[in-house]
Amino acid sequence: MLVDDHAIVRDGVRLLLEQGEGLQIVDEANDGEEALEKLKAHHTDNSLPDVVLLDISLPGMSGIQTAQHITRLYKSVKVLMLSMHNNEDYILRAVESGAIGYILKDSSSDEMMKAIKTVATGEKYFSSPVATIILNGYMQQMRKDTGATNGKARRSKLSKKEKEILSYLIEGLSSRLIAEKLQLSVRTVDNHRANMMRRLQVRNAAELVRMAVEEKLV
Repeated sequence: MLVDDHAIVRDGVRLLLEQGEGLQIVDEANDGEEALEKLKAHHTDNSLPDVVLLDISLPGMSGIQTAQHITRLYKSVKVLMLSMHNNEDYILRAVESGAIGYILKDSSSDEMMKAIKTVATGEKYFSSPVATIILNGYMQQMRKDTGATNGKARRSKLSKKEKEILSYLIEGLSSRLIAEKLQLSVRTVDNHRANMMRRLQVRNAAELVRMAVEEKLV
């Protein structure tokens, strides 16, 4: 099934697909609501399409919302997004909606045929630029998760007293002023600072403060 609100786009896609082998276009829809109505009728007739080639930008119900309904109501129907958008937000939202494929509207007819046949078998298909964006997003999230884990591990290395001293260092207080506030000796404050630098593997107080701020150690 082809779902796109531009008739000229549907005509062009249909013309491309009709030139290929092994594909049959069973229906078309102008928007998400019409697509769901037609799928309901096909379900009644036991003639559901294997794949819905779905434009992501539709009037009324968006392609994302339409995909969510399709994948929830018709488990056997695979959704392949067709879009002019190659930014991360659209792509990740499409994947979250249940789409197992995403190709761009400037894809070649050969790639479109390959994408449709791939998702029809239940396999994922993302055109090369889309796959790169997904991989980059995954790697960024991995780095964020790793950073959060490292920050948590570093926080666990600090005692309550060391965190107090570190908070004053962030404010720019000297060892003498910190000692006065915490009723400690200056040497004790300096020893705590040296211990923190050693455990957190930084070379000086400036690096210690920068790490504390960046990783929210206090």
